[in-house]
Amino acid sequence: MHVPARRLGLCAYALISVSLFGPLGSGCKSQTPSQTGQNKPKTPAEINAQAPAAAPAPVSAALSDRLRQIASDGKLASLARPDFSDYRLHFQHAYDTSSYTPLWLNGKQPTPQATVIIGLLQNSLHKGLNPDDYDASHWQARLAGLSTADDTALADFDAALTVGLMRYISDLHIGRVNPTHFDFGLDIETKKYDLPQFVTQDVQHAADVQAVLDQVEPPYDGYKRTMAALQHYLELAAAGDGAPVPDVAKAVTVGDTYPGTAQLTARLKQLGDLPAEASVNTDAHIYDATLSGGVKSFQSRHGLTPDGKLGEDTIKQLNVPLATRVVQLEDALERWRWLPPQFPQPPIVANIPEFVLRAFDADHKVGLSMNVVVGKAMRTQTPVFTREMRYIVFRPYWNITPSITRGETVPAITRNRNYLAAKNMEIYDSSGKVITDGTVSDAVLAQLRAGKYSVRQKPGKDNSLGLVKFIFPNENNVYLHSTPAQELFSRSRRDFSHGCVRVEKPAELAAWILRDQPPWTLEKVQQAMQSGPDNQQVNLKTPVPVLIFYITAVVEEDGSVHFFNDIYGHDKSLNSVLAKGPPYPG
Repeated sequence: MHVPARRLGLCAYALISVSLFGPLGSGCKSQTPSQTGQNKPKTPAEINAQAPAAAPAPVSAALSDRLRQIASDGKLASLARPDFSDYRLHFQHAYDTSSYTPLWLNGKQPTPQATVIIGLLQNSLHKGLNPDDYDASHWQARLAGLSTADDTALADFDAALTVGLMRYISDLHIGRVNPTHFDFGLDIETKKYDLPQFVTQDVQHAADVQAVLDQVEPPYDGYKRTMAALQHYLELAAAGDGAPVPDVAKAVTVGDTYPGTAQLTARLKQLGDLPAEASVNTDAHIYDATLSGGVKSFQSRHGLTPDGKLGEDTIKQLNVPLATRVVQLEDALERWRWLPPQFPQPPIVANIPEFVLRAFDADHKVGLSMNVVVGKAMRTQTPVFTREMRYIVFRPYWNITPSITRGETVPAITRNRNYLAAKNMEIYDSSGKVITDGTVSDAVLAQLRAGKYSVRQKPGKDNSLGLVKFIFPNENNVYLHSTPAQELFSRSRRDFSHGCVRVEKPAELAAWILRDQPPWTLEKVQQAMQSGPDNQQVNLKTPVPVLIFYITAVVEEDGSVHFFNDIYGHDKSLNSVLAKGPPYPG
């Protein structure tokens, strides 16, 4: 993982926001236009309207020939990441527009735009990026060498800055790695820029380069809060982790003796779970109510049961290196960049490692949240993707998938021929005709094994889908649904399903989704679930976007930073790819 000491730096700016998914719009030409009215940011063309034009200095044939050679090779040996074959065509097209004259030099002087760009590349750490990808540590020496540079060195300087800028723009806008590399159902293709055009028309002569490049990033407030949290954790990491919190043989409760009170107090204050002015008698080595309150706050931010007890799992999380937390925030920023520029309607978002679903209102605030159960980490992981919810079904049948039928239902019937009756199930054929809901004969079992018949569970309170399901058609056959197993929602780790997402408050969610479709009040929804007709489908007048997401670092609307375990290993996979440097899979 890319966690070297180079990350230790100070915040260069602060990003303030008020909601998780509130779009701020974008002036970048490849993004959907903002719908925020008077708050719509300026387009690059508007920003650059007053940009002064500089008279170009003469350019030698040797310099132009060197730029052509670099464009042809797709490599530049002086770069820390010399292979830019993934940007070679973009590079060629950009220099075609200038007839292979420098984009960022006027004679042996960098243009004002080049100076700003170099500063941004040097500060790329604070964007959650790897500075080596943009040659951050090399720019001072390159600038110092311009006065004595020959044509080859001048061409190399200009080419290096173009490559670094293209990487930087793309990495901030759509992320470094294409999410399809991880089989995520998120499409970045539609939001890609025409990079040569963007660089030469919007950036090269920009009156305010910073303002233009600020608009390439995701517009979501959750992204901006995560960026602000990254600055804080970079500062914490720069100051050092401090002494580790000592292990315990068994959980410590209020009043118990604990020799690590000094280390625990320091760590809780460092992370903000204990006020700086909190008074703790660390000489007494007693775990008191103040420490327990700080531990409870910490537990609530790290996916642990907030009981205030100092146990093995809590201490393990307390001792996670701050550099690891920095990486979690960086990984979250990367995945935010994979999202569409905005959703057509406020979305419903289920974050897998957090085991939480949030529904957003028209003001892009969290209107409803609840715990969820997701797919098992070892066998039936819930996929990451986005689709539109189109209908809800009250008192649904559970149409058991072929894989579950083969792996679970057939073996159960083989052991107990009356299994169907016990589970309120029935076997049916391709026309929908019910074959049996009682004892299963050898002939019927053979047809079931052969895939000629299917199994479904009848509607009712014991149905595995509960009393309502929420359908957003997708190739994964994944949906949201209720469940009779309510006890699972109280557990801190909740990966128990076959891949679908079970919701804790199904009636409230249905009423929220149908709030603009009379007569679907909460009371009406509850009635439909408890005593309405079986398999009642209600189509949505306006489809609702659903995002099944995966980030292990979440910054709430109140600014609190929450971290969760990488239950599916997606962070590990992402960091393995990023550690190799560009060109990244795209």
